[in-house]
Amino acid sequence: MKKINIKHIILVGLFFSLMIFSGCGTTQSSSYQVNLEIWGLFDDSSIYDPIISAYKDINPHVGEIKYRKFTTDSYDSDLIDAMASGQGPDIFLIQNNWVPSFSSKIEIAPDTIFRDTQIKNNFPDVVYSDFVNQRNVYGVPLSVDSLALYYNRDMFNAAGITSPPKTWEEFNECVKKLTKLDENGNIVQAGAAIGTAYNINRSTDILNLFMLQNGVQMVNDQGTKATIDVGVVDSQGDVVKAGENALGYYAQFANSKSPLYTWNKGLHYSLDAFAENKVAMMFNYSWHIPTLRAKNEKLNFSIAQVPQFNEDNKVNYANYWGYVVSKNKKSFMTVNNQQVEIPNEIRVYEAWQFLKFLTTANNGVFTLTNARTGTIKDFVVSIDPAVEYLKTTEKPAARRDIIELQKDDSVIGAFAYGNLIARSWFQINPNSIEKILAEAIDSLNRGSSSIYDALSTANNRIDELMRDSNR
Repeated sequence: MKKINIKHIILVGLFFSLMIFSGCGTTQSSSYQVNLEIWGLFDDSSIYDPIISAYKDINPHVGEIKYRKFTTDSYDSDLIDAMASGQGPDIFLIQNNWVPSFSSKIEIAPDTIFRDTQIKNNFPDVVYSDFVNQRNVYGVPLSVDSLALYYNRDMFNAAGITSPPKTWEEFNECVKKLTKLDENGNIVQAGAAIGTAYNINRSTDILNLFMLQNGVQMVNDQGTKATIDVGVVDSQGDVVKAGENALGYYAQFANSKSPLYTWNKGLHYSLDAFAENKVAMMFNYSWHIPTLRAKNEKLNFSIAQVPQFNEDNKVNYANYWGYVVSKNKKSFMTVNNQQVEIPNEIRVYEAWQFLKFLTTANNGVFTLTNARTGTIKDFVVSIDPAVEYLKTTEKPAARRDIIELQKDDSVIGAFAYGNLIARSWFQINPNSIEKILAEAIDSLNRGSSSIYDALSTANNRIDELMRDSNR
């Protein structure tokens, strides 16, 4: 027997569904028009209005494109509930490490719109790692963000430090020079917000950075088992306890017996302490630039790339959001005064076609394909949506060509460069994993666990999450 061509069957099925939908053999119009609903965070709808308007001018097969802004508090649960009822969005934002937990709810991009090679060639490597699986494209971002070092220029000047640290050895020396204790050993000025779990914004992301910079493989190649406590073979062939080294290095800054003691659980939350000129350095993402300016408009700070353990193998940690297309949603259009359901294949195609317009370079011309007939046509466009979006929001870019333009920017240049070396890892349940890592840090701060026990416990708990997800 000849092998059955699955793609051929899908195309034949799509052809017949389109014939039925278009009213083939009747006097019904063969055209279609899809309405799209987009769910997002952080950005107001006004940012997308000119982009949506430009797209509707060239694509007659989309009707209303509505953007809805949500808050982070209940966004993921709102998504799941809406999808369960069939009333969810067509396009929605997910965090880069949500793909494993949302994969069953996401429709991959048609090959004719997005191939994996387009992601590899046009976006940082971390985007390919996060949003491509088995060469299928699951999502695409407008912006990527990675950690950077925020530092107080006034404190650096007073301490005689002329430039931000490039290595962790230099960082250690800066911490010593910048930390001020009173006669009772209380911290009057912290050198850096680092070492604890709960009063540092994105503390576990900083720990992830140390893990990845130390060469820790967080999970096995199959994504079925946690390996943060497994030794790593270094360049000399020796087995190094890289995970323990990373956790121990992080926690020592909150150990009052350490020569690098600079932070503790009693200090203000890191963002507030930095805005109050109480701490000289902190690690964070670009989205907190306006946060700090709102807290203290006179704050004299700059931003630099994160220090490295090995400058020949630079690594950063990414935390960002990308747009995906929902797997199933009922869509309708009016034909001859009757509501007709639009085939899901057409809805998905038009949703992904809009995301291609939104995120890729068009060089003044955008090619549209009619999902029903396959007809291809070029349209002249006056804007590059991603460029317009980034100009308005002042965020670091996802596209490599725009990153090149941002690298020397005094404000977001560190994040733009960081995106090129950023990494992440496969997290089956990001919220639970964040809690597990935070508890590992806290157990060291409280002195209730050794570094070995804290890391081993964290590894076992993450392992359990992964086993549960595979049952």
